[in-house]
Amino acid sequence: MTEDLRNYYSSLKGRKVFFLGAGISHKELIRRFVREGAAVTLCDRKSLSQLGDFGRECVSLGVSMCLGEEYLSHLREADLIFRTPGIDWTKPEIQDAIAAGVEITSEMESFFDHCPCRIIGVTGSDGKTTTTTLIAKTLEAQGFTVHLGGNIGIPLFPVIDDVKPEDIAVVELSSFQLISMRKSPSIAVVTNVTPNHLDHHKDMDEYVGAKKNIYLWQDSDSVAVFNAANDITVQMAGEARGEVRWFSRYGRVCNGAYVSSDSKLISADNGVEHEVMDLRKIKLRGEHNKENVSTAYCAVKGIVSDEVFERTVSDFTGVEHRIEFVRTLDGVDYYNDSIASSPTRTIAGLRSFEEPIVLIAGGYDKKISYAPLAPEIIKNGVKAVLLCGDTADAIERELRSCDGYSGNIRIERLENVPQCVSMARQIAEAGDVVLFSPASASFDMYSNFEERGRHFKSLVEDLV
Repeated sequence: MTEDLRNYYSSLKGRKVFFLGAGISHKELIRRFVREGAAVTLCDRKSLSQLGDFGRECVSLGVSMCLGEEYLSHLREADLIFRTPGIDWTKPEIQDAIAAGVEITSEMESFFDHCPCRIIGVTGSDGKTTTTTLIAKTLEAQGFTVHLGGNIGIPLFPVIDDVKPEDIAVVELSSFQLISMRKSPSIAVVTNVTPNHLDHHKDMDEYVGAKKNIYLWQDSDSVAVFNAANDITVQMAGEARGEVRWFSRYGRVCNGAYVSSDSKLISADNGVEHEVMDLRKIKLRGEHNKENVSTAYCAVKGIVSDEVFERTVSDFTGVEHRIEFVRTLDGVDYYNDSIASSPTRTIAGLRSFEEPIVLIAGGYDKKISYAPLAPEIIKNGVKAVLLCGDTADAIERELRSCDGYSGNIRIERLENVPQCVSMARQIAEAGDVVLFSPASASFDMYSNFEERGRHFKSLVEDLV
């Protein structure tokens, strides 16, 4: 344990620390903070009975409770508040506590404050998890001890005692985590920025502003990696303080990496180029995954050798729920792309196949436009669209009103995912692909996209 961390734990004694939400990271921190002598309060919308075993554990530990609908009503009484990303940073109760001088942080912010090793951070509207995973796997193959966290992997601050200065932390960061952060990783990656989460953010400007925190607090020795083909990230690059690296699958870049017209990954160092690998070797489907590989390369360039990078990426088969092959039944391939919670993700999925597609889509409404999805459905070989959930109306409306739609694509409205899978089984023919890519969030029927994807996979596995 570092001296900095020892001093931090010592400073907790007697402090009134409020934890908003009983998530995985907070559970471990509550136990630790109680041991360090903090006066801990758990604030949660759930009742004590709903908190179950952990609620009873908190009572036995002497943790104070503020539960139910008024769980945020006493925040001004705290010395320190840990916010979970799921609780809106702009809530009046939180802003009121800040105005009263209460210190507010989060598990990830505290990890950044006290982490003794180099941090690589990844954010973006699409491609975060695949890129983050590729970065971590290539670093591990190079021989580094890697701590994977943020939106992916385990919470990191509860295990910070085990982090050594020579290690590397790789973290996936959402806009909800970044909105309040005032430290940036030494290597920051922005995969792209497109409209997303506008049901939670005040507007697009707030969403973009949150993403910017991944690089705004860097110094001149830092590295920032940006998408050369995304208008917003191109504008962001002008604010970076350190080295800027670019990635692209649409053309050459001066410094960074790009995908050539013949699918080679090309490294560029201020105009000096060399070939890293043939991207036709990778097992990941879709042109967007070639882009993810080039993004990851920019992040680990100079840390991981080209040979190790090529070997690791060539063996990588993908991340669950991201154009994940499920099974072949009677000549039909079924794919789970439950991560596709926005139209741009579904568009990337559609572009990954040359076969005729039966698309299953629809879900929770994040208040984003489905207009860009309709022409992609028309031109990417979709023979049928099976819709369910809150966004079914919007998707069908955009498709039927889109230039080029002539009724040649079958549209079916169904109640839920099981009905969609059953209908897909009836419609799909040998040589087709059934793609579960909702273009919407999961919260109308599922707690998260992982639960949704696993349900889809179980339904497909049960087909006869």
